[in-house]
Amino acid sequence: MPPSPAPLAAAMTGGKPFALIAREPDTVELLTGDVIDVELLGDIPLHGSDGAPHEVLALVPFRQVRERGFACHDDGAPLRCLIVRDHVVLDRAAVMRALPSETIPLEDAGFDIADEEYADIVRRVITDEIGRGEGANFVIRRDFTAAVSADPVATALTWFRALLEHERGAYWTFAIVTPGHIAVGASPEAHVSAHDGAVTMNPISGTFRHPDGGATAETLSEFLRSTKETEELFMVVDEELKMMSAVCSDGGRITGPHLKEMSRLTHTEYMLTGRSGLDPRDILRETMFAPTVTGSPMQNACTVITRHEQSPRGYYSGVAALFTPRDGGDASHDVDAPILIRTAYLQDGRLRVPVGATLVRHSDPYGEVSETHGKAAGVLGAIGAVPRDNAPTTAPDEDAPVAAPRPLAEDPDIAALLRSRNERLAAFWIEPQDADGGPFQGRRALVVDAEDRFTTMLAHQLRHLGLDATIAPWSEVTDTQVAQAELVVFGPGPGDPRDPQNPRMERMRQVIALRRETGRPLLAVCLSHQILADSLGIDLGPLAEPHQGVQKTVPVFDGAASIGFYNTFTARVPAGTTQVGEAFVSADANGDVSALRGPGFASVQGHLESILSRDGMTTLERLVAHSLADA
Repeated sequence: MPPSPAPLAAAMTGGKPFALIAREPDTVELLTGDVIDVELLGDIPLHGSDGAPHEVLALVPFRQVRERGFACHDDGAPLRCLIVRDHVVLDRAAVMRALPSETIPLEDAGFDIADEEYADIVRRVITDEIGRGEGANFVIRRDFTAAVSADPVATALTWFRALLEHERGAYWTFAIVTPGHIAVGASPEAHVSAHDGAVTMNPISGTFRHPDGGATAETLSEFLRSTKETEELFMVVDEELKMMSAVCSDGGRITGPHLKEMSRLTHTEYMLTGRSGLDPRDILRETMFAPTVTGSPMQNACTVITRHEQSPRGYYSGVAALFTPRDGGDASHDVDAPILIRTAYLQDGRLRVPVGATLVRHSDPYGEVSETHGKAAGVLGAIGAVPRDNAPTTAPDEDAPVAAPRPLAEDPDIAALLRSRNERLAAFWIEPQDADGGPFQGRRALVVDAEDRFTTMLAHQLRHLGLDATIAPWSEVTDTQVAQAELVVFGPGPGDPRDPQNPRMERMRQVIALRRETGRPLLAVCLSHQILADSLGIDLGPLAEPHQGVQKTVPVFDGAASIGFYNTFTARVPAGTTQVGEAFVSADANGDVSALRGPGFASVQGHLESILSRDGMTTLERLVAHSLADA
């Protein structure tokens, strides 16, 4: 039996830092200790001066993306660590009885960015960023703010109690109280966890706001059939598989999709699993941060966020990471890290609730405005700061509570709709991957990363085919490496391949030209395919509509292939063209080039590594075999 909440009373009145975390249905965890701020993830103190491991709860701000060399508005938000001295498990019902329940009044409440201004930002991102090949999707936030005059600790405890009572389906419900800063939230999404070497990520996307009276199978079915919502989820799964492939030796495997049913919102989600021997701080660094709250490709998403968001993010889209010593005395740690979304922040008497919408090529600006309103209302309603949605909580005779509704995921039609999504996806990332040596056992490949970590997935597939694949960033790869590697795979990346002022494009043109001069095997993907085509005298141009997260069946020499596309530009030949100089061409009816091959080289416009590429592995094997055989 969990102890009484006496430790909670001490924490509430002691003026010391503490955290309340609800991860299980019937309990609440109370963590107390000392706070220190550190600069880098590697500085998180997982061990004491005597070398003994201890537990740490870290609040990781968005500005930590600087550790990966990514852009951000740097507000100096601290990487705050609660060094846990005491960790007790309390009975949830007893905790709720001990917490205050008065309404906390808000003053001067509203969004920091007006609706019409936010709609204009959406239009600019679609036109200037997605429309120019800078990426597939981007999350741009706005903040709901208000003045709060009530005592900060009492406010945090009141809101935490309200979340326990009125929100369901959260991964973590929490209140973290540290000097000068309070965070209270109900995050639906685990970003990353690692337990005994098993790594899990949980991409969630698509937001269905429940209508008055609650969600039904009929209203949810319409949402699940939405092309925008479906493709949005596939894009974030691709982006998180990039991260999994970077930290897990087995590349990661997806299961799902599932529904994440909360009180006012329902999301769709997948689970990604793999194995890693990395330090949990390194896992956290390599997975900063979730594409569901940033965009893809990740590095360019951070640049786009910096261009279009007007203020720093603080902790929004960062994580709360609980590092726990493993049993067994080996001084290693597990980590459990939910994303800091659906969270209210209180600092200097001001409430801030950041919310964002995922912008894709066919986003409706006013629909995205509405989504931010819905997300903010979900948090504010749950904490009782605004009227809650109408939902019956008692039977008509008011004498007995209504039975909990059956999860919508159990509805046969809903379950069938969810299962049907996987029919479009690559079996390679869903089914157990074979452990055989692969057809290219003993061969070596250098993969050049052009600022899209799809290269981590591509390298994993190459290893699965037997190649010893290593990755080098475009800015660090040397001419000698490019010239001497047995096979060079030039990867995808964002941007306009025709841009003469872009240093990345210029360097990619140089190394592709250098490799062609050697006559040694090369394979080019997406952006690099376009640059290769340009070097062969094939015209480049923008698509009428960007193909970001689109699945297409296209000709690839010996047959058609179902492949995922993330491109805004294309190589284009006159319809019916099958050869340009020494290159043989596969193109669609419009002349858009899907693949090239010639002496010692091959290229493809689509992403064979994407979960959208049902024929990705077989096509990759054919193109690699051609490059190596004809060198």
